[in-house]
Amino acid sequence: MAENANYFAGLDIGGSTVKTVLVDELGEVAGEMVEVRSHVKDGFNATFGQLESALDQLTSAIGVGREAVKGIGMDVPAPSCDGVIWGRANLAEDWVGTNVRDRLSERLGGTPIYMTNDGNAAALGEYAVRRKHHGGLLLVSPGTGLGGGLVLPGGRAYEGANGLALEVGHISVPHREDDGELPQCSCGLHGCLEAWVSLVALRRRIGIELAKDENKGHPLNDGTSLEEKAFRLRDFAQEGDELAIWLFRQQAQILGHGIADLVRVFDPGLVVLGGGLAETEGFRDDYLGWVMEGFEERAWPIYLQSPIDPEQKTTRFEWAIGGDSSAALGVAFSAREMFR
Repeated sequence: MAENANYFAGLDIGGSTVKTVLVDELGEVAGEMVEVRSHVKDGFNATFGQLESALDQLTSAIGVGREAVKGIGMDVPAPSCDGVIWGRANLAEDWVGTNVRDRLSERLGGTPIYMTNDGNAAALGEYAVRRKHHGGLLLVSPGTGLGGGLVLPGGRAYEGANGLALEVGHISVPHREDDGELPQCSCGLHGCLEAWVSLVALRRRIGIELAKDENKGHPLNDGTSLEEKAFRLRDFAQEGDELAIWLFRQQAQILGHGIADLVRVFDPGLVVLGGGLAETEGFRDDYLGWVMEGFEERAWPIYLQSPIDPEQKTTRFEWAIGGDSSAALGVAFSAREMFR
């Protein structure tokens, strides 16, 4: 390693683990990702101890001291603004109302820290790994819920005045259940996109469909939990099961509708799909095709192709490529831009 080189750390704090990386002044990853337990339910001081341990492992692996880290990027799995946690999520109570950014900076001897939420960090990571992309980027990430983030041209996340922007799962979509009711979302509202596009939503939809007379004999009606059925559904879809395909197609098309509304507002140019589906070769091609069906149904033509050049797509879709270290890499790159 170069003598007197400066490094920037990315700390991705999750409910169970912290994924951490180092990048140098040129934006190259230094060493390997280090992963430690997060201990977030034991309080922020317990997590701070884990962060220090990870930093020591990162720096010692490349033969430098912790003082070589000139800035840190950190993301948290909860709403926050200007370093202060606003909501508990899966954290211990002492995180709420605490400026954990400044507390950690003081503990580390004044090292400057940039902090954002996990959705923004994941979007920043997808931007960082696309070295030749300099436009906007909208990340939409179906998982247990539906997260996302928006990166502006040049590489800054759009966070909003209170750090609460881009709650993409909680825009309203014009879809109702068979009985005409709007599904309730985990946020307490009804009719949110996340109430249709998430693992939680998939469990609800499986329960509704398997209760119908025409599906009484379906092999998923075997007494296992809805959680287990949801995890098995993708295998059924890949094997050509009609019910499984219909459920995923419905979800993907509704996601496409939601993305069309987001694109109409932000016009990012590039939409990246993340979450577990990004790691499933084969099936994800079908899923993206269904997303595009929904998108093309609801998007204005100008968001599909340029009216000047019919060969130019105005909105491109790609799968996430950042992998497990994406969020940590995203905040590390942000720290590098801010503090070098």
